[in-house]
Amino acid sequence: MANDLAGSTGAPSRSQGILFGSQPPLDAYTGYRGPIACKAAGITYRQLDYWDRTGLVSPSVRSATGSGSQRLYSFRDIIVLKVVKRLLSAGVSLQQIRKALDALKNRGVDDLAQITLMSDGASVYECVSPDEVVDLIQGGQGVFGIAVGKVSREVETELASFPSEQARHMVVVDELAAHRARKNAG
Repeated sequence: MANDLAGSTGAPSRSQGILFGSQPPLDAYTGYRGPIACKAAGITYRQLDYWDRTGLVSPSVRSATGSGSQRLYSFRDIIVLKVVKRLLSAGVSLQQIRKALDALKNRGVDDLAQITLMSDGASVYECVSPDEVVDLIQGGQGVFGIAVGKVSREVETELASFPSEQARHMVVVDELAAHRARKNAG
């Protein structure tokens, strides 16, 4: 039977792999800037910023550290952003979305791709097989579903035309700091 995500304890953490191999494998240091994450997830930058500030969905590669710094969102983060948008569009409350995300937070991309999220508008359920989806619908609980694997393919297609960035290799040096370094060196 489908798991009610509000009462679930989550699954063991697994690796975050890319789904279909069309992009290079992404590691924990590879991510996408906020505007790209917005385009791929179909949300506004205002939503992205609000969801980060409230802890609904925060970037896992690099958080903003002040004015002018860039958040970096992982492929998995962007899938979650798109799922949240779809749940909100379907009328699911932020409280239920938070509970569902808490239950799914330790899932890797491959695990998420196997899940269909079903909701009756009040609760969110996790289905991992077609039989669970059918059981939920026949029981009158499921009103709509989100096939997370389909969402991840959409995100992957959208991101294919955008560059990713490596967080560990990025050093931000402003012009004044560069001038000071040159002056001190010689």
